[in-house]
Amino acid sequence: MTNAASAVLAFWVFAVGAAVGSFLNVCILRLPQGASLVKPGSHCPQCQSPIRFYDNIPLISYLILRGKCRKCKARISPRYFLVEGLSGLMGLALFRTFGLSSEFVIYFIFFSALLVIIFIDLDTWTIPDVITLPGIVAGVAASFLLPHLSLWQSIVGLLVGGGVLFSVAAGYQLLRKREGMGGGDIKLLAMIGAFLGLPGVIFTLFASSLAGTLAGALVMFRNKSGGATRIPFGPFLALGAMSYVFWGPALINWYLYKLGRPV
Repeated sequence: MTNAASAVLAFWVFAVGAAVGSFLNVCILRLPQGASLVKPGSHCPQCQSPIRFYDNIPLISYLILRGKCRKCKARISPRYFLVEGLSGLMGLALFRTFGLSSEFVIYFIFFSALLVIIFIDLDTWTIPDVITLPGIVAGVAASFLLPHLSLWQSIVGLLVGGGVLFSVAAGYQLLRKREGMGGGDIKLLAMIGAFLGLPGVIFTLFASSLAGTLAGALVMFRNKSGGATRIPFGPFLALGAMSYVFWGPALINWYLYKLGRPV
């Protein structure tokens, strides 16, 4: 493939990814409300006016309208632009890594689910079962198409992923007499394990715990709230899983090489 053809293909991958991001915005808004993802169509959250197709072009329409509703001029959250852009970049990064392959399609679906989870958890402190439970099944099914993940590895990943956080949550509640981790996080790590296997679970736990600890320390320092500070853990699990797809195996091999046990 020539450089020009590769660039054109990359552009279309980004464009399709951004278009998917437009739908992900609908999921982020409506799933916590239990609302339909189809009806009503896209509309202004302030004046309820339907958004015309030419005002619903991913990224471009937001820039042209300067983040405002065409009719009532109410400010539209920049999150819509952010999610569309992130979805496009996700698709582009996965395309650069895997090309047009089954891995690209599977991981893009996986990442899209994680992106929705990140923003819903930040908003509501909940992770919808309607994403994680079908996601666990999808992860096991994906093992038949992913070249580096067997059915057995997928099952072990989901059992260990869910089991580890369940044990942590149960132990915390037993010792502190209050909930420290929600069931949504447990099911999320089980879904991650189904897609990534045991190494992905270990990497995700390590990376998310490290990032979550640093973020919690910064929040405590800023708010001067001491040990009472709580932050949603789902976004860190999701970002840890995304990081594993791109860099996890190489980092694990580098670490094992340093220990004298390369794989």
